[in-house]
Amino acid sequence: MPDFTYEKSFSGATLTAGIDEAGRGPWAGPVVAGAVVFPNLEISDSLARGLDDSKKLTAAKREALFDELRRSNALIGCGMASVEEIDAMNILQATFLAMRRAVESLSAVPDFAIVDGNKIPPELPCPARFLIKGDALSLSVAAASIVAKVTRDRLMRDLAKEFPYYGWEKNAGYGTKAHQDGLAAHGVCVHHRKSYAPVQRILASGQKVNQV
Repeated sequence: MPDFTYEKSFSGATLTAGIDEAGRGPWAGPVVAGAVVFPNLEISDSLARGLDDSKKLTAAKREALFDELRRSNALIGCGMASVEEIDAMNILQATFLAMRRAVESLSAVPDFAIVDGNKIPPELPCPARFLIKGDALSLSVAAASIVAKVTRDRLMRDLAKEFPYYGWEKNAGYGTKAHQDGLAAHGVCVHHRKSYAPVQRILASGQKVNQV
């Protein structure tokens, strides 16, 4: 279970942000990043018990934790990079951009940041260190994982109302059979990542982008 061991290891840092992303793999929709700071490393017992890598939790549990986070004294930031930005700069650089935007949206500039994964985004407004499997080790990163995942899932459910053919309300844009079937029947839409190989193959066949 995650705890504050890594946050406490950064001497002199009073505002340490955890950073994580959601949505690098899907074929559609933006990539979203969350940034969370627990001032003075204060957290309720229920949050501390509940937080874990968002992918291990049920959707209902993630939603409940997200709402509890918003009621807490945690500083919460969220950033995203659009499909157009993903296609223009590649998914890694777009993820870095979303992470920078998440940190910049915090109500206070952190002293330090812990970034999930094995890379540090350039041009963060504070020093940072990466932490592999950080969402399973750091409470701040686990909280950021919840923020990113819930925010993105809600967005994809909204997009599914506009484009109901692809099952995004369930698959969040990942390349499931329902999504593939929707692409075969209705083609590519404006929210698909045109730089991703499965989408490129459909466009290469001469199919136009579906606007509605």
